[in-house]
Amino acid sequence: MKLDAGTTTVHVGPTRVRVRIVGTGGHAAPPLLFLMGIGGNLDMWRPLVEWLPDRQLVMFDFPGTGGSSLSWLPPTMGYNAVFVKLLLLRLGLGRVDVLGYSWGGLLAQHLAIQHPRSVRRLVLAATTVGFGGIPPSPDVAARLLTPRRYYSRSYFRSVAPTIYGGRFRTDAAMLEDHAGRRLGRPPSPLGYAAQLAALTGYSTLPGLPFVHARTLVLAGDDDPIVSTLNPRLLAKALRRSTLKIIPKAGHLLLVDSPEVVGPEIEQFLAAD
Repeated sequence: MKLDAGTTTVHVGPTRVRVRIVGTGGHAAPPLLFLMGIGGNLDMWRPLVEWLPDRQLVMFDFPGTGGSSLSWLPPTMGYNAVFVKLLLLRLGLGRVDVLGYSWGGLLAQHLAIQHPRSVRRLVLAATTVGFGGIPPSPDVAARLLTPRRYYSRSYFRSVAPTIYGGRFRTDAAMLEDHAGRRLGRPPSPLGYAAQLAALTGYSTLPGLPFVHARTLVLAGDDDPIVSTLNPRLLAKALRRSTLKIIPKAGHLLLVDSPEVVGPEIEQFLAAD
């Protein structure tokens, strides 16, 4: 199904969901569904979108973030995957390619495990297996427990270089540009808490051997949140995976290195 480009609001059960469709798709490949990291909104995808001009992109604010209201479902990865499946049905979409970033990468993995017929190919960026992976340092982890970096520009400026790494360590203009989109639509406290709750004790490791979708695993080699040991573990556990580690990229590699990861994603999705 070809969706009309633009930003709109749809309802999945009682939940209001802000959705954006970019492009019409220049070939027969399915749309690419974006799953954002914890607390993020769909406006934060913009730097990467510009590097995927020939593909139809489907992005949305997860319940409790951006312009979407809270979900009525329990805050677990299993029910979050159900929500994504219901959204696909609401949009008239069947099988899609899926790009999951960070928290959204865990959700993308669970979607492929729980609803394999909905996922053609997977792109997993700056993500982990959850429980059983290598956690960040205690100081970085502590800063991720609060959504404060979505509410305070000065706080975001102070922590972004050390928790995100990559070009956010040195490129002040990039940091300010990203801050504008990040702070423009912050998550609600309950929405952020629900996403944190979904991570508690959760692991994709038992289900990864059953993922049949071809998968591209992307990581930056300067990511304070997700050590490169995590994507290596992820790629090893997946039967049909390709691992790409991007030099000098950080946790926000889709923002700080879109000119590198964009072509990698397009090439992977277009390959026979």
